[in-house]
Amino acid sequence: MTMIQRRHFLRGAGALACSAAAHPFLTTVTLAASDGGRPLGDHRLVVILLRGAMDGLDVVQPQGDRGFAALRPTLNRPDALPLDGFFALNPALGGLMPLWQAGQLGFVHATSTPYRDKRSHFDGQDQLEAGTGNDLALASVRDGWLNRLLQAVPGVRAETAYAVGREEMRILSGPAQVRDWAPDTRLDLSPQARRLLEQVYHDDPAFLAVANEAMELGIDLDAEPAGMQAPMPELAGARLADVEELVGFVTARLRAETRIAAFSLNGWDTHKAQKTGIGRSLSRLERAILRLSQRLGPEIWGKTVVLAMTEFGRTAAENGSGGTDHGTAGAMLLAGGAVRGGKIWGDWPGLDEADLYDRRDLLPTSDVRVWAAHVIAGLYGIDRATLESAIFPGMQMGQVPGLIL
Repeated sequence: MTMIQRRHFLRGAGALACSAAAHPFLTTVTLAASDGGRPLGDHRLVVILLRGAMDGLDVVQPQGDRGFAALRPTLNRPDALPLDGFFALNPALGGLMPLWQAGQLGFVHATSTPYRDKRSHFDGQDQLEAGTGNDLALASVRDGWLNRLLQAVPGVRAETAYAVGREEMRILSGPAQVRDWAPDTRLDLSPQARRLLEQVYHDDPAFLAVANEAMELGIDLDAEPAGMQAPMPELAGARLADVEELVGFVTARLRAETRIAAFSLNGWDTHKAQKTGIGRSLSRLERAILRLSQRLGPEIWGKTVVLAMTEFGRTAAENGSGGTDHGTAGAMLLAGGAVRGGKIWGDWPGLDEADLYDRRDLLPTSDVRVWAAHVIAGLYGIDRATLESAIFPGMQMGQVPGLIL
């Protein structure tokens, strides 16, 4: 059944049952599974998209750079946690320090997609998820780089895809089928409505498949209909409880057949009062990573890599509102028991005015796609030619120190 047909089924069923369903801004979790032959092996990859442009200079602070304090008079945090003598970690991620000390956490600094200058969230996110070499290629590339990874692996059985509440994430869209799920989304059918649908579609295998998927994912088809005036759920990511639900679902799937999961966390556009705003967002990111580690357990976590990526960084200097504006290079987080962590990767360009991109932004010294490509190569053994031509077209991997154990 196609995506459009599935959405028609969900909308129709919701009309029959007067169900209160989804919120258009809910985070969608997208998953992919391998078949019984496990062509992806036992390794897991979790990609977290940090929508809104996370300020990498605030997350991993270059306190060893003499220009940092001058550019960030209020965002230079004396309570930042030392990492390697030059960089220090925002205290809102302090709960991840045991992972750093265990070599299960690392960061890439001064990295960016090839996107430049316009600094639009929408274009930047499209570029990040499409994995293309430049923004001109976006019009001709319809699939995302994680979907192209699935296409490159023989024997992958990506679970049937559908979305409730918002469209699917571009990073996993494409010919390889995947399944979408949105937290706080319910398909509520009364017993009478369910019996009616069973009678109407008794001989329709497509309907039966969708119903089975709904049951498998915990969508309650037997609940009494909820009133249309039921309060809308809060935006996903607005509370730590939302992260708990999201990660609980993801880990349950990763402990079963699923090998790849992608979801997003919002709230990183910190134009003002950044200390407060980024602290809340970092707390959610910290909670997500810690819960992934705890709920997967040592054996599966030891075969897992988490990539947290954002569309671009922010200005090197803070603005007059205690925040930062759209920039260029930023930071990327890698976590997991399969990561060779305890390191800050990437070449540091410096914060002197002459070293900045356009004399305002941290200068990119690496391509985020390169780091993702080396993770994929280390986890799944994908060859360099496929990575550089099919999965990340136009990218050159170069030589990167081993990221994966």
